[in-house]
Amino acid sequence: MCLRSDRRGALIRVRYALFLAFLVFCLQACEHRVKTLAVQPFNGCDAALVDTIAATLVEIYGLPVLTLKPSPMPDGSFINVKSPRYRADKIIADLKARLPDSIDHVLGFTHFDISTTKRDENGNVKDPAYKYEDWGVFGLGYRPGASCVVSTFRLKHANKQHFIDRVKKVAVHEIGHNLGLPHCPNTECVMQDAAESISTIDGVELKLCEACKKMLL
Repeated sequence: MCLRSDRRGALIRVRYALFLAFLVFCLQACEHRVKTLAVQPFNGCDAALVDTIAATLVEIYGLPVLTLKPSPMPDGSFINVKSPRYRADKIIADLKARLPDSIDHVLGFTHFDISTTKRDENGNVKDPAYKYEDWGVFGLGYRPGASCVVSTFRLKHANKQHFIDRVKKVAVHEIGHNLGLPHCPNTECVMQDAAESISTIDGVELKLCEACKKMLL
């Protein structure tokens, strides 16, 4: 009886060890699963520009990118305080809520003006409040996050290629935040803080610096 009991105990231990090994394998597989990005154009966007954004994200991040069908702007995101705009934070929340399980991060893309509330390090509305409570932005993405949004409204330029370059840089920047990248002190890196100036976007390169690349590994 003791011998049979010992064998049964040994078998249980072996099965338990196999179960733990399988569990570790599954966790590692999930951890190293290739992430999938998507571009969600809102109605009225230039289809060619949407394709350009998707191709640029593939080039910079080396991840698969899906292009979704155009959709209306999210309900409840429109405001008309200083001018007709859409709240970027509400767009981001809506994109996250509708995110399919097969997609890890989605970039919303619109030609309408978008805005957010700028806050200081204490979480208060930045002074002067009348200026920053509803502040127009090029794009917005949380770090880390499931969704972000980019608008062409404030990126326009007489030179079409210059305009396209701006759009690509902002798209790469906002998805970078979703992937966990902070603002970068490198003045040539696309993750540099725009600091409320379009000239900053024009000055950076359409690439990640080596330090930012290492953060993604």
